[in-house]
Amino acid sequence: QVFGVDLVEWMLQLAAGDLAPLDELQQGLSSQGHAIQARVYAEDPNKDFQPSAGLLSDVQFPQAENLRIDHWLETGIEISPLFDPMLAKVIVTADTREAALKQLDEALAATSLYGIETNIKYVREILNTEIFRKGEIFTRYLNEFITRPTSIDVISSGTLTTIQDYPARVGYWDVGVPPSGPFDQYSFNLGNRLLENDENCAGLEITLNGPTLRFNNDTQVVLAGAAMDVHLDNQVVPFWQVIDITAGQTLKVGKAQSAGARAYLCIKGGIDCPDYLGSKSTFTLGQFGGHAGRAIRAGDVLHFNKLTEKSAVKPLAESLKPEISNHWELRVVYGPHGAPDFFTQKDIQVFFETEWEIHYNSSRTGIRLVGPKPEWARSDGGEAGMHPSNIHDNAYAIGAIDFTGDMPVILGPDGPSLGGFVCPATVITADLWKLGQLKAGDRVKFIPVFIDDAVAEDKAQIESIKKLAKVENTLQPAPITTPIIKTYEKNHFGVEIAYRPAGDQYLLVEFGPLKLDIELRFRVHALMLSLQDDKPEGMLELTPGIRSLQIHYDSQLLSLASLIELLDTSIGQLKDIEDLELPARVVHLPLSWDDDACRLAIEKYMQSVRPDAPWCPSNIEFIRRINGLADIQQVKDIVFDASYLVMGLGDVYLGAPVATPLDPRHRLVTTKYNPARTWTAENSVGIGGSYMCVYGMEGPGGYQFVGRTLQMWNKYHKTREFERPWLLRFFDQIRFYEVTADELKQIRQDFPKGRYSIKIEETKFNLKDYLGFLAGNKQEIDSFTEQRDKAFDEELQRWIASGQINFESAQDLASSAGDEDELPENCVAIESPVAGNVWKMLVKAGDDIEEGQPMVILESMKMEIEITAPHAGRVYAINRSEGSQVNAGQPLLILQETI
Repeated sequence: QVFGVDLVEWMLQLAAGDLAPLDELQQGLSSQGHAIQARVYAEDPNKDFQPSAGLLSDVQFPQAENLRIDHWLETGIEISPLFDPMLAKVIVTADTREAALKQLDEALAATSLYGIETNIKYVREILNTEIFRKGEIFTRYLNEFITRPTSIDVISSGTLTTIQDYPARVGYWDVGVPPSGPFDQYSFNLGNRLLENDENCAGLEITLNGPTLRFNNDTQVVLAGAAMDVHLDNQVVPFWQVIDITAGQTLKVGKAQSAGARAYLCIKGGIDCPDYLGSKSTFTLGQFGGHAGRAIRAGDVLHFNKLTEKSAVKPLAESLKPEISNHWELRVVYGPHGAPDFFTQKDIQVFFETEWEIHYNSSRTGIRLVGPKPEWARSDGGEAGMHPSNIHDNAYAIGAIDFTGDMPVILGPDGPSLGGFVCPATVITADLWKLGQLKAGDRVKFIPVFIDDAVAEDKAQIESIKKLAKVENTLQPAPITTPIIKTYEKNHFGVEIAYRPAGDQYLLVEFGPLKLDIELRFRVHALMLSLQDDKPEGMLELTPGIRSLQIHYDSQLLSLASLIELLDTSIGQLKDIEDLELPARVVHLPLSWDDDACRLAIEKYMQSVRPDAPWCPSNIEFIRRINGLADIQQVKDIVFDASYLVMGLGDVYLGAPVATPLDPRHRLVTTKYNPARTWTAENSVGIGGSYMCVYGMEGPGGYQFVGRTLQMWNKYHKTREFERPWLLRFFDQIRFYEVTADELKQIRQDFPKGRYSIKIEETKFNLKDYLGFLAGNKQEIDSFTEQRDKAFDEELQRWIASGQINFESAQDLASSAGDEDELPENCVAIESPVAGNVWKMLVKAGDDIEEGQPMVILESMKMEIEITAPHAGRVYAINRSEGSQVNAGQPLLILQETI
């Protein structure tokens, strides 16, 4: 309708030749009100309107009366460089021109298209010029119209530069979402404090080698963390003080110097990008947060908040600067697991006496350590897995030292929330920042301390940052006694209970003996519900495991003594567990058996980690053998017949279930990879111990593969199945049905968009009924279990006899055998800038290469580092082959200058 006329009717009449003459039609028509339209384009006005393509990680359009927006966009869509750049038409109508302009400006201000550059802010600036408001604007006026966006052009990205904020993503640990945030939060918080920023202002984390950034508007910055070579235009920039930056200046951050791995660029007012689950922090493995869920790249444009008031230019007191070196002491709390249950007393003594070496394959997920392997206090993990490090899954603490087999890993801010490995110690909160500065080849020793002392140290650190003045606190080493705070015998609460500390901000509550018992999981769930109903100040997160509940608490608000008192009361009030009935669902999932992606992960593992592992080259054959089954078909039949009860979420991130068959006759038992894989395809399905897991995202892993299924997590879309980003709930039952690999590829394309539906049945789970089922089938269950355990024990003995039960994790990073001391004339050694692994050698001896040509790709700390030619020349010799390990400073190849 326009001016009260149905234009569609007129068009049809015109086509039929029945339309009246125009001079007759215009009679009685009169204009009323004002309309204005803005067209939104994928272009960068600051770069002469060059096209802008990429992923839209946040799409938001307003809705209002007299507002019409024509567009084709949605969150998660990729803007292609192959089509017209117009994204949307924004049309408003109002009684007056002034009202229409105001409404259009408000509509554009409420529009978010994050991930690419658009002309929205440019159009808004034009709308607010006096000449436009008067209606006197001409196209030539735009030739002289200058705008200075509050943005940064990324000229080069560096090794791994991401947007992070503090305290980051809190409240989703129970569904497998790590907090992320700055790895060295102490340096990051000091930088923001120097700028007088709010503590949650987002900045950049810079790893090993930094970016080159051009600022398009005035601002102030602080560089914090590990020392790097930094220049603003041609001037050296100091760390730890406020720096004024004017529009047009370029900041170039070079390599980390001798010690430390990460620096931080804090910006006055913070970086401006959308929140995901309450935080701007980048979680690269999950591909969300920050700038399109990834590290920044050359060509990106980052936005920051406008400078409204300057901070004083003052340096940081020397006493507050973090002490960064290549030799570290990390203060820890002993526990949650230790001697004599899991480790021998000698193991624990050796653990604390050893100076551990940082493995090159370390990252924000976890810091791998090289050192002596434990003797272990037991021969295996029983139902939890063949290796003695295996336990029934429980929640992890950030900073927990997790023995994944014989190799310990310190879990970082991007680490998993749930897993099945023992942790003998946990880094205290005040020392977590040090993890972000550890790099390959560094040495670290663990110092046990009391929990109360750790809490006091954390308080002193918080006050030091707040006051920008050192608050002293004395912290002495503690004797190594027990990893258990308190225990109750069965006659007290009807079940054995142990309280185990995991640092100074996590407490693990364990129920019953070390066995798989769904009744124990019910008790865990009942306690969780009780605490959720009466949550005290300072209780942050509750994360259930198989037979445990982890409480994450703020020890500055809630003391450990008060927490234990509350737990004693809550557990004492739990009654009639057998009568508990929970709402549940049966969720039917497609499974591509022995999928190609699983086979690829096994091939990568054999190539780069452990070629002779007994579960290679076929995980399914290994499952058959260790469970005493006749053939692989029997393995397949059991997987598809089973109904898997979801006992935990986030076992390997993002809503990934850890589940066990309700019928014990379907419980296949395996061991986990030792050491773990460094890569697993998203939504691979595996079995570890007695548990089935669906991997929520791409990443490391240790479960034995059986196939692959559809997504457990939906980043961007709400569908019938995804009311929230995660698909499953506690106590859901999973049933698999078979599809081909090609069918699954199509399903995986359609499912997140709501174009493929799965069958979900509502049901209830009653503990009393289930216990009755177990009693009625006890004889057959016992027979199956006996056969399985016999095969398991036989496999274990073969491992012990062959020496495969343990895996040597030593790495030769110090050796330089074969490196030539004297180089031929006109030759230069191209040395590795970091300790790591030669991932790809892109040249061979005799090749002629140009300056800047990529020659080698290294892998270090889960990152790829490209080594380019410093000048033109010919490759004289190759010093390191693909797959070999190198230390920083060791030659990779010899380059001869062309004369």
